[in-house]
Amino acid sequence: MRPAIEREGSAGRIHAFSIHWAAPFLVAEFTEPQNMLSWSLTRPGFVIARSVAWLEVRDGDLPAHVDPVALLRRRMEAAGHGEAVHLMTSRSLAHHHLASAEAGAVTSSCLATVGLSNAGRVGEPFDGSAPAGTINLLAHAGTPLSEAARIEALSIAAEARTAAIIDLGLIRDGHVVTGTGTDCIVVASPRGNPEAPFAGLHTDVGLSLGRAVYDAVRAGGLHWLAERRSPRPQNAATGI
Repeated sequence: MRPAIEREGSAGRIHAFSIHWAAPFLVAEFTEPQNMLSWSLTRPGFVIARSVAWLEVRDGDLPAHVDPVALLRRRMEAAGHGEAVHLMTSRSLAHHHLASAEAGAVTSSCLATVGLSNAGRVGEPFDGSAPAGTINLLAHAGTPLSEAARIEALSIAAEARTAAIIDLGLIRDGHVVTGTGTDCIVVASPRGNPEAPFAGLHTDVGLSLGRAVYDAVRAGGLHWLAERRSPRPQNAATGI
C-alpha cells in the first residue's frame, strides 16, 4: 500500500522541525537534539545536533585561494549556527522544497534544495566546466534508529534522490544524469529507545523516508528545469 503523502509545504506544520529562511541561511530546527549522519563539510559522520543549516554562496564568495570549509564554518558561527550540521550551496535558498510521507506508524520528512548545473552520470568523467550546482537534503525519520539503521537510511535517501533525478530525464553528454558531484545528505532521527534496527526498502522507515525524499527532490528538480526554460531578467542572480 502506497504511503499517505503530504507534498511540498512551507511552514513545516506537521514535521519534526521548523523551517526558517532569511538569506543567505536556511535552517531546519528541531525542538530536541537528534541523531544525525552526513558527510557535511564541517560536522560529518555520526553527530548529535538540533538543527541543519544551509549557507547560500556565489562564485565570488569562493575564489581559488579561499578555503570553503573555513568560510562555511566562519559564516555559520558568526550567524549563531555553529552547532548545526552545515550545508553549502549556490542554489537560491528561496527555492526549498518540503515533503513528508507516512508508512505504518512512521512519518518521515525531507527538506531539499536542488540545483543541477553540474549534474552528471555516475561513473562518467566530468570536465569541471559547469558551475557547482548541487543537491542538499535533510531526511528525517520520525522514529529512533540504530547506527546500522541510520547507515541504511542514508542509502535509502541516496537511492530516492537518484530515482527522482533519473525520472526528470535530464540528458548530459548523451547520458541520463543521476546526481551532481557536490550533493550532500543529512539523515536525522530522534534519540531514544527502542531503536529500529533496520531501515530498508520494505520497512516503514525506508518506505516513508524514500517517498519523502523522492517527492522533495523531484519537486526541486522540476522547479529548476522550469526556471531554465523561462526567460530570465537580465539582472537576475545566478541560482544554480
